[in-house]
Amino acid sequence: MGRRNPKHDYRLGEEWIESSPEEKDLGVLIDEKLNMSRQCALAAQKANRVLGCIKSRVTSRSREGILPLYSALVRPPLQCCVQLWGPQYRRDMELLERVQRRPQS
Repeated sequence: MGRRNPKHDYRLGEEWIESSPEEKDLGVLIDEKLNMSRQCALAAQKANRVLGCIKSRVTSRSREGILPLYSALVRPPLQCCVQLWGPQYRRDMELLERVQRRPQS
């Protein structure tokens, strides 16, 4: 942590451990600059995949049919640990909102 703090090398027994540009803890990806934009992108990607599956598999486009699927399958990836990683940048918020506004037809 910090600007002038050198990156330290660590060992486990006799083996050196490689550094990683990002780390996942409690289901949240954090990079070395404590930026969580990748977490937003992965959540949006997962939600978009689920929306694509719903669109291709569900024949009924009625609100009564889609809403329970959306609530059960799409919202959880977008809300997972959001209290911790909350979108920091406008582009991240717009990305998540674009997924939520995606047309179902």
